[in-house]
Amino acid sequence: MLLTRRLLQLVVGLALYGVALALMVRASIGVAPWDVLTLGIVKQTGLPYGWVIFGTSLVVLLFWIPLRQRPRFGTVANTLMIGPAADLALRALPTQTVWWAQGLTFALGLLLLAVASGLYIGADFGPGPRDGLMLGLHARLGWRVGVARTSIEVTVLAVGWLLGGQVGIGTAAEALLIGPLVALTLPLFDGRRRAARRQPRAGDAVDPRTGDPLVTLV
Repeated sequence: MLLTRRLLQLVVGLALYGVALALMVRASIGVAPWDVLTLGIVKQTGLPYGWVIFGTSLVVLLFWIPLRQRPRFGTVANTLMIGPAADLALRALPTQTVWWAQGLTFALGLLLLAVASGLYIGADFGPGPRDGLMLGLHARLGWRVGVARTSIEVTVLAVGWLLGGQVGIGTAAEALLIGPLVALTLPLFDGRRRAARRQPRAGDAVDPRTGDPLVTLV
């Protein structure tokens, strides 16, 4: 019963994550760094947004190999589900051009992203490809988690911007607000509290003060 609830939580979280990404794209005021890269690749290739998410996830997973990171069930589910969910939502959602509608759509997407992250992380089935890369740099190369995350996101943001990805006030808003918002949503899900109590697995980043695993965003 507990496993079924966790699986349902994972699936719903990943589906909502894709919808949240689509809302933020349709707001047209800027997206998170990884999505700047995704939209830049979309602009240069004409490939569907969801397929680019899937493709970049596979490329990122290749970097797990030298870092000796092992994918878990949640990693595979993340790779397979978020792209199609985002594509379906993009087909249903119009692009916003009026400032108040843009702000409202982006805010709704950001809030939904926080809820989806709480569900997905709280299910405790392992990190997504991008966060696994960050944790691998921390575990194998000794980089601080914050340094690894910032380095990765600055790099993908720069590449995405050069490719013509969508950078704007929403990019800054997501960077500043998503962390505090997820901190509010995580305690709402029992699975997150179980994850905080579990013993860290090999390759997990841990809090040096408490020994608890550091669980991060998708």
